[in-house]
Amino acid sequence: MENPLPKPTPNKVALVTGANKGIGLEICRRLLSSQRVTVVLTARDEGRGVAAVQKLRDSRATTGVFFHQLDVADSSSVASLADFVRAQFGKLDILVNNAGVLGRASETQGLAGESTNSLPAGETYEKAEECLETNYYGTKRVTEALIPLLLKSQSPRIVNISSYYGKLQRIPNEGIQKEIGDIDSLTEEKIDEMVRSFLNDFKEGKLRTNNWPARLSAYTVSKVAMSAYTRIIAKKYPAICTNCVQPGYVKTDLNANSGILSVEEGAEGPVMLALLPDGSPSGLFYDQTKVSSFVA
Repeated sequence: MENPLPKPTPNKVALVTGANKGIGLEICRRLLSSQRVTVVLTARDEGRGVAAVQKLRDSRATTGVFFHQLDVADSSSVASLADFVRAQFGKLDILVNNAGVLGRASETQGLAGESTNSLPAGETYEKAEECLETNYYGTKRVTEALIPLLLKSQSPRIVNISSYYGKLQRIPNEGIQKEIGDIDSLTEEKIDEMVRSFLNDFKEGKLRTNNWPARLSAYTVSKVAMSAYTRIIAKKYPAICTNCVQPGYVKTDLNANSGILSVEEGAEGPVMLALLPDGSPSGLFYDQTKVSSFVA
Protein backbone atom coordinates (compact mmCIF):
# COMPACT_ATOMS: atom_id res chain seq x y z
CA MET A 1 0.00 0.00 0.00
CA GLU A 2 1.30 3.45 -0.88
CA ASN A 3 0.72 6.56 1.22
CA PRO A 4 -0.07 9.04 -0.14
CA LEU A 5 -0.14 9.17 -3.94
CA PRO A 6 2.64 11.34 -5.36
CA LYS A 7 2.16 14.05 -7.91
CA PRO A 8 3.93 13.91 -11.28
CA THR A 9 7.50 15.15 -10.87
CA PRO A 10 10.39 16.05 -13.18
CA ASN A 11 12.78 14.95 -10.43
CA LYS A 12 14.91 11.86 -10.48
CA VAL A 13 13.02 9.01 -8.85
CA ALA A 14 14.91 6.80 -6.41
CA LEU A 15 13.65 3.63 -4.75
CA VAL A 16 15.28 2.10 -1.68
CA THR A 17 14.37 -1.34 -0.32
CA GLY A 18 14.47 -2.20 3.37
CA ALA A 19 14.49 1.49 4.18
CA ASN A 20 12.46 1.99 7.36
CA LYS A 21 15.60 2.10 9.53
CA GLY A 22 19.39 1.92 9.56
CA ILE A 23 21.43 2.46 6.43
CA GLY A 24 18.37 2.30 4.19
CA LEU A 25 16.66 5.15 6.00
CA GLU A 26 19.83 7.23 5.98
CA ILE A 27 20.25 6.64 2.23
CA CYS A 28 16.73 8.00 1.75
CA ARG A 29 17.58 11.01 3.90
CA ARG A 30 20.73 11.74 1.91
CA LEU A 31 19.01 11.36 -1.45
CA LEU A 32 16.29 13.75 -0.33
CA SER A 33 19.03 16.25 0.49
CA SER A 34 20.29 15.97 -3.08
CA GLN A 35 18.94 18.24 -5.75
CA ARG A 36 15.71 17.13 -7.41
CA VAL A 37 15.41 13.56 -6.12
CA THR A 38 12.05 12.04 -5.21
CA VAL A 39 12.32 8.95 -3.00
CA VAL A 40 10.12 5.87 -2.74
CA LEU A 41 10.87 4.28 0.63
CA THR A 42 9.92 0.62 0.86
CA ALA A 43 9.69 -1.74 3.80
CA ARG A 44 8.09 -5.09 4.56
CA ASP A 45 6.23 -3.72 7.59
CA GLU A 46 3.71 -1.11 6.48
CA GLY A 47 3.39 0.59 9.86
CA ARG A 48 7.13 1.04 10.25
CA GLY A 49 7.48 2.22 6.68
CA VAL A 50 4.77 4.85 6.98
CA ALA A 51 6.30 6.03 10.27
CA ALA A 52 9.72 6.33 8.62
CA VAL A 53 8.29 8.43 5.79
CA GLN A 54 6.54 10.71 8.26
CA LYS A 55 9.77 11.07 10.22
CA LEU A 56 11.60 12.16 7.06
CA ARG A 57 8.83 14.58 6.14
CA ASP A 58 8.82 16.13 9.59
CA SER A 59 12.59 16.47 9.81
CA ARG A 60 13.13 17.77 6.31
CA ALA A 61 9.89 19.66 5.69
CA THR A 62 9.58 17.82 2.38
CA THR A 63 6.79 16.00 0.60
CA GLY A 64 9.17 14.33 -1.84
CA VAL A 65 9.22 10.96 -0.11
CA PHE A 66 6.58 8.25 -0.45
CA PHE A 67 6.02 4.79 0.99
CA HIS A 68 5.12 1.52 -0.68
CA GLN A 69 5.01 -1.82 1.06
CA LEU A 70 7.48 -4.39 -0.27
CA ASP A 71 8.37 -7.93 0.69
CA VAL A 72 11.25 -8.82 -1.63
CA ALA A 73 10.57 -12.52 -1.09
CA ASP A 74 7.00 -12.18 -2.41
CA SER A 75 6.62 -11.99 -6.19
CA SER A 76 3.16 -10.42 -5.97
CA SER A 77 4.47 -7.72 -3.63
CA VAL A 78 7.30 -6.95 -6.06
CA ALA A 79 4.86 -6.81 -8.98
CA SER A 80 2.61 -4.42 -7.04
CA LEU A 81 5.56 -2.12 -6.41
CA ALA A 82 6.54 -2.12 -10.08
CA ASP A 83 2.96 -1.29 -11.05
CA PHE A 84 2.95 1.61 -8.59
CA VAL A 85 6.18 3.12 -9.89
CA ARG A 86 5.03 2.68 -13.49
CA ALA A 87 1.66 4.31 -12.85
CA GLN A 88 2.90 7.21 -10.75
CA PHE A 89 6.26 8.06 -12.31
CA GLY A 90 6.57 6.16 -15.58
CA LYS A 91 10.26 5.56 -14.93
CA LEU A 92 12.85 4.85 -12.25
CA ASP A 93 16.26 6.53 -12.09
CA ILE A 94 17.86 4.97 -9.03
CA LEU A 95 17.36 1.56 -7.43
CA VAL A 96 19.10 0.78 -4.14
CA ASN A 97 18.77 -2.88 -3.14
CA ASN A 98 19.30 -2.67 0.60
CA ALA A 99 16.81 -5.15 2.09
CA GLY A 100 18.58 -8.00 3.82
CA VAL A 101 18.68 -10.44 6.74
CA LEU A 102 21.59 -12.05 8.56
CA GLY A 103 20.43 -15.66 8.40
CA ARG A 104 20.91 -16.46 12.07
CA ALA A 105 18.54 -17.61 14.77
CA SER A 106 19.78 -14.83 17.06
CA GLU A 107 20.95 -11.30 16.33
CA THR A 108 23.75 -11.60 18.89
CA GLN A 109 24.75 -15.25 18.51
CA GLY A 110 27.35 -16.28 15.99
CA LEU A 111 28.92 -12.94 15.14
CA ALA A 112 32.09 -14.15 16.80
CA GLY A 113 30.88 -17.69 17.40
CA GLU A 114 32.62 -20.84 16.30
CA SER A 115 30.95 -23.39 14.07
CA THR A 116 30.18 -26.94 15.06
CA ASN A 117 31.29 -29.85 12.90
CA SER A 118 28.24 -29.52 10.69
CA LEU A 119 26.55 -26.13 11.17
CA PRO A 120 27.80 -22.59 11.78
CA ALA A 121 26.93 -21.14 15.19
CA GLY A 122 23.37 -19.89 15.47
CA GLU A 123 22.36 -20.99 11.96
CA THR A 124 19.62 -23.36 10.83
CA TYR A 125 18.66 -24.56 7.39
CA GLU A 126 15.41 -22.58 7.55
CA LYS A 127 17.29 -19.39 8.38
CA ALA A 128 19.83 -20.08 5.63
CA GLU A 129 17.05 -20.55 3.10
CA GLU A 130 15.37 -17.31 4.23
CA CYS A 131 18.68 -15.47 3.96
CA LEU A 132 19.31 -16.56 0.36
CA GLU A 133 15.68 -15.93 -0.58
CA THR A 134 15.87 -12.37 0.74
CA ASN A 135 19.41 -11.20 0.06
CA TYR A 136 20.05 -12.83 -3.31
CA TYR A 137 16.79 -13.94 -4.89
CA GLY A 138 15.00 -10.90 -3.48
CA THR A 139 17.54 -8.59 -5.08
CA LYS A 140 17.10 -10.41 -8.38
CA ARG A 141 13.32 -10.32 -8.13
CA VAL A 142 13.18 -6.57 -7.51
CA THR A 143 15.84 -5.74 -10.08
CA GLU A 144 14.23 -7.76 -12.86
CA ALA A 145 10.82 -6.22 -12.16
CA LEU A 146 12.17 -2.66 -12.26
CA ILE A 147 14.68 -2.87 -15.12
CA PRO A 148 12.05 -1.89 -17.75
CA LEU A 149 11.43 1.31 -15.75
CA LEU A 150 15.14 1.95 -15.23
CA LEU A 151 15.66 1.71 -18.98
CA LYS A 152 13.25 4.63 -19.39
CA SER A 153 15.64 6.84 -17.40
CA GLN A 154 18.31 8.94 -19.07
CA SER A 155 20.79 8.11 -16.30
CA PRO A 156 19.76 4.88 -14.55
CA ARG A 157 21.66 3.59 -11.53
CA ILE A 158 21.50 0.35 -9.54
CA VAL A 159 23.28 0.13 -6.20
CA ASN A 160 23.42 -3.25 -4.48
CA ILE A 161 24.31 -3.12 -0.79
CA SER A 162 26.78 -5.95 -0.33
CA SER A 163 29.12 -6.58 2.59
CA TYR A 164 32.65 -7.31 3.71
CA TYR A 165 31.40 -10.88 3.48
CA GLY A 166 30.40 -10.29 -0.14
CA LYS A 167 33.91 -10.79 -1.52
CA LEU A 168 34.56 -14.06 -3.32
CA GLN A 169 37.58 -14.90 -1.16
CA ARG A 170 35.21 -15.32 1.79
CA ILE A 171 34.17 -18.65 0.25
CA PRO A 172 37.24 -20.94 0.64
CA ASN A 173 36.05 -23.44 -2.00
CA GLU A 174 38.57 -23.11 -4.85
CA GLY A 175 36.17 -24.51 -7.41
CA ILE A 176 33.59 -21.86 -6.53
CA GLN A 177 36.25 -19.15 -6.62
CA LYS A 178 37.30 -20.19 -10.12
CA GLU A 179 33.75 -20.60 -11.44
CA ILE A 180 32.30 -17.37 -10.03
CA GLY A 181 35.45 -15.27 -10.37
CA ASP A 182 35.76 -15.58 -14.16
CA ILE A 183 33.79 -12.59 -15.44
CA ASP A 184 34.04 -13.72 -19.06
CA SER A 185 32.25 -17.02 -18.42
CA LEU A 186 30.09 -15.95 -15.47
CA THR A 187 26.36 -16.54 -15.92
CA GLU A 188 23.32 -16.15 -13.73
CA GLU A 189 22.84 -19.90 -13.93
CA LYS A 190 26.27 -20.47 -12.39
CA ILE A 191 25.44 -18.19 -9.48
CA ASP A 192 22.11 -19.97 -8.96
CA GLU A 193 23.90 -23.32 -9.04
CA MET A 194 26.35 -22.13 -6.37
CA VAL A 195 23.42 -21.16 -4.16
CA ARG A 196 21.67 -24.49 -4.71
CA SER A 197 24.86 -26.41 -3.94
CA PHE A 198 25.35 -24.47 -0.74
CA LEU A 199 21.81 -25.09 0.48
CA ASN A 200 22.08 -28.78 -0.39
CA ASP A 201 25.36 -29.11 1.51
CA PHE A 202 23.86 -27.18 4.43
CA LYS A 203 20.91 -29.59 4.58
CA GLU A 204 23.23 -32.60 4.44
CA GLY A 205 25.71 -31.25 7.00
CA LYS A 206 28.57 -30.98 4.50
CA LEU A 207 29.50 -27.31 4.80
CA ARG A 208 32.92 -27.92 6.30
CA THR A 209 33.62 -30.93 4.08
CA ASN A 210 32.96 -28.91 0.92
CA ASN A 211 34.78 -25.76 2.07
CA TRP A 212 31.91 -23.37 2.64
CA PRO A 213 32.33 -20.48 5.11
CA ALA A 214 32.59 -21.59 8.74
CA ARG A 215 30.64 -18.63 10.13
CA LEU A 216 27.81 -16.48 8.78
CA SER A 217 27.75 -19.04 6.00
CA ALA A 218 24.36 -18.24 4.43
CA TYR A 219 24.90 -14.49 4.73
CA THR A 220 28.32 -14.80 3.08
CA VAL A 221 27.03 -16.89 0.19
CA SER A 222 24.06 -14.56 -0.29
CA LYS A 223 26.27 -11.48 -0.47
CA VAL A 224 28.83 -13.13 -2.75
CA ALA A 225 25.93 -14.12 -5.01
CA MET A 226 24.61 -10.54 -4.97
CA SER A 227 28.06 -9.15 -5.79
CA ALA A 228 28.46 -11.58 -8.68
CA TYR A 229 24.93 -10.80 -9.92
CA THR A 230 25.92 -7.12 -10.00
CA ARG A 231 28.55 -8.00 -12.61
CA ILE A 232 25.98 -9.89 -14.67
CA ILE A 233 23.53 -6.96 -14.74
CA ALA A 234 26.28 -4.46 -15.57
CA LYS A 235 27.33 -6.58 -18.54
CA LYS A 236 23.79 -7.35 -19.73
CA TYR A 237 22.53 -3.76 -19.43
CA PRO A 238 25.38 -1.38 -20.28
CA ALA A 239 22.96 1.58 -20.22
CA ILE A 240 22.43 1.04 -16.47
CA CYS A 241 25.34 1.99 -14.23
CA THR A 242 25.29 -0.92 -11.78
CA ASN A 243 27.65 -1.35 -8.85
CA CYS A 244 27.74 -2.97 -5.43
CA VAL A 245 29.19 -1.61 -2.24
CA GLN A 246 30.14 -2.82 1.19
CA PRO A 247 29.21 0.13 3.40
CA GLY A 248 31.54 -0.76 6.25
CA TYR A 249 30.87 -2.26 9.68
CA VAL A 250 27.94 -0.03 10.54
CA LYS A 251 25.96 0.02 13.79
CA THR A 252 22.61 -1.48 12.76
CA ASP A 253 20.04 -3.94 14.05
CA LEU A 254 21.57 -6.52 11.69
CA ASN A 255 24.65 -6.77 13.91
CA ALA A 256 22.98 -5.84 17.22
CA ASN A 257 24.57 -2.39 16.92
CA SER A 258 28.07 -3.82 17.36
CA GLY A 259 29.46 -1.93 14.36
CA ILE A 260 32.05 0.85 14.53
CA LEU A 261 30.61 3.21 11.91
CA SER A 262 27.50 5.37 12.12
CA VAL A 263 24.67 4.99 9.62
CA GLU A 264 25.66 8.40 8.28
CA GLU A 265 29.13 7.05 7.47
CA GLY A 266 27.68 3.83 6.08
CA ALA A 267 25.40 5.69 3.67
CA GLU A 268 28.22 7.63 2.04
CA GLY A 269 29.25 4.94 -0.44
CA PRO A 270 25.74 3.92 -1.54
CA VAL A 271 24.66 7.54 -2.06
CA MET A 272 27.84 8.34 -3.98
CA LEU A 273 27.13 5.42 -6.34
CA ALA A 274 23.47 6.38 -6.70
CA LEU A 275 24.50 9.84 -7.88
CA LEU A 276 27.49 8.93 -10.05
CA PRO A 277 27.87 11.14 -13.12
CA ASP A 278 27.19 9.74 -16.58
CA GLY A 279 30.05 7.71 -18.01
CA SER A 280 31.07 6.31 -14.64
CA PRO A 281 32.33 2.70 -14.40
CA SER A 282 29.86 -0.13 -13.92
CA GLY A 283 30.04 -3.66 -12.54
CA LEU A 284 32.48 -2.82 -9.76
CA PHE A 285 32.75 -3.68 -6.07
CA TYR A 286 33.25 -0.68 -3.79
CA ASP A 287 34.61 -0.67 -0.26
CA GLN A 288 32.71 2.31 1.12
CA THR A 289 33.65 5.06 -1.39
CA LYS A 290 36.68 3.39 -2.98
CA VAL A 291 36.87 0.80 -5.76
CA SER A 292 37.91 -2.58 -4.39
CA SER A 293 38.17 -6.10 -5.79
CA PHE A 294 35.37 -8.64 -5.75
CA VAL A 295 37.67 -11.62 -6.27
CA ALA A 296 40.61 -10.72 -3.98
